[in-house]
Amino acid sequence: MSKQNKKNDEKEEDSSFILKIVIYILLASLWIKFQVPIELGLMTISGLPVGLLVGLILASQDRFQIDRKIEYVVLFIMTIITYFLPAGIVI
Repeated sequence: MSKQNKKNDEKEEDSSFILKIVIYILLASLWIKFQVPIELGLMTISGLPVGLLVGLILASQDRFQIDRKIEYVVLFIMTIITYFLPAGIVI
């Protein structure tokens, strides 16, 4: 395979990149929140970011290094934003 063909094979379509970002945004908004927060010493846990954990696993499998960094940023920012919003599953 020539270098020209190899470079063309490694490109990612814009539409697939946008779809991945939307999936990571939706994953980051998935929380399991507790109706009564759990007290652990000085810490209070009001929810677990399940979507963040799943998203980190999926993002670590991405073959494009620059995309992986962007996906990590999207996951962390959306997780922080949705912590303060009424998003997630309350148990």
